[in-house]
Amino acid sequence: VQLQASGGGLVQAGESLRLSCRASGGTDGYDVMGWFRQAPGKEREFVALMESSGSGIYNLHAGVKNRFTISRDDAKSTVYLQMNSLKPEDTAVYYCAADRHYTNFASPNWIHAWGQGTLVTVSS
Repeated sequence: VQLQASGGGLVQAGESLRLSCRASGGTDGYDVMGWFRQAPGKEREFVALMESSGSGIYNLHAGVKNRFTISRDDAKSTVYLQMNSLKPEDTAVYYCAADRHYTNFASPNWIHAWGQGTLVTVSS
């Protein structure tokens, strides 16, 4: 499976961005898609995940639950991350991820497929 992420950019604090990630090629079985992020000098951390439509399985990091929303369009094999009320501490490279099991999102070391990353910079 190949993952193509887009939507990053430079915004001011309080503004919004929407990230997109489209999966292609051998997507069968990769039912879970989501996002991690990595800030400079920090480890890659989980942000959000969502399983295929209908399962009801999704999760967001506690630190973004009130500001970020994850959604997906299975017909387009695309997952979205709507980020509102952005803060400077949200500045990071955001990586799209896909896996067969949502439990693998507990650690970036367990993820089987990664996108190339898209940079989000939030200025104060």
